[in-house]
Amino acid sequence: MPCHINIIQVSTINQLPCSPAGSEVTEMLISLQETLPAAEEGGTHLSSLLLALLHQRHPDQPDNPKVLKVAIIGAPNAGKSTLSNQLLGRKVFAVSKKVHTTRSRALGVLTEDDTQIILLDTPGLTTVSKVKRHQLEKTLLVDPWNTVKEADLMVVLVDVADRWMCSRLDLEVLKCLAQHPDTPAILVLNKIDLVKAKDRLLDFTAELTCGVVNGRRMRIRPVIKPPWAEKSKEQLKALKSQQGWPHFKDVFMLSSVDRDDVETLKSYFMAAAKPGSWQYHSEVLTDQSPEEVCTNIIREKLLEYLPQEVPYSMTQSVELWQEGESGELDISVKLYAKKDTHMRMVIGTAGQMVARMAREAGEDLSHVFLREVKLKLSVKLRK
Repeated sequence: MPCHINIIQVSTINQLPCSPAGSEVTEMLISLQETLPAAEEGGTHLSSLLLALLHQRHPDQPDNPKVLKVAIIGAPNAGKSTLSNQLLGRKVFAVSKKVHTTRSRALGVLTEDDTQIILLDTPGLTTVSKVKRHQLEKTLLVDPWNTVKEADLMVVLVDVADRWMCSRLDLEVLKCLAQHPDTPAILVLNKIDLVKAKDRLLDFTAELTCGVVNGRRMRIRPVIKPPWAEKSKEQLKALKSQQGWPHFKDVFMLSSVDRDDVETLKSYFMAAAKPGSWQYHSEVLTDQSPEEVCTNIIREKLLEYLPQEVPYSMTQSVELWQEGESGELDISVKLYAKKDTHMRMVIGTAGQMVARMAREAGEDLSHVFLREVKLKLSVKLRK
């Protein structure tokens, strides 16, 4: 079984042993780049452990460090994880076309020069009824709200290619904004490459901002701002009738798969960062353990290739995590299906489906861990 260790991009450590060296092992960082030169047995492991723990507990600090915590929120499937991956320059978070791919809060760390941007990737804001319907973890109701409390900046991501969401903010998003009125927020219109009539983007902006950006009314068309009442019940009633939020500081229009578009947003984050100590070593990429990254990417494939409720009912168990003689990573994961019909779907004709998912997930993991990954998936009926 893999240790629970954070992923970093360090050129001095490559591997950490998964030995019972105390509770500190669960907090260690794993390197993803160059191999540590061979040393006497035991010496390499000890120095790796100490250096990894040093990186975890004592982040390096430039002369004038700046930091910004960014919470990316939005309705399910708005493209939050895709945007985070593009900002980080590497696929760290699972992505799929189905809703609720992200099941718990995770963070990514972007460090350039003297500035550190901490990206708080959250599950899509959802409701109790939807959590029950999709058999989702109850943390999905809590994580996004807790994440916003930590943020210096909120990014509200809207899928403008979704005709149901392009001109109206999700009610849960509006609730979140109303609960944190003192946290600056910006609006990001995502997937603009899928909108044929580009002039409609200005209309969407007017509707989603109530015609007001950074305290100034947009000169597109008059939009009446709905009245606000002091009482919470009256405020909630007003929110339900409200299409947008009139307190966004800025608006961005982009496609999260376009690097140039995302670079503009990244530059904005860098400029918005305030003086403050870094919270992570400059080589840290995410707080997810390698095991979490692995199971999340496997779940991405399950969501991509399996119908309806099947992927949501699957569970996983990592059976093997071992480094080969040539530095490759051998991973074996067992998938547990709720029903026999589900198990047959996962396996596919002559095992083709499970083989395809293993191959694609292994390729993605190779890009994350910067080494060859041999992933084996097996399927078993959960009793």
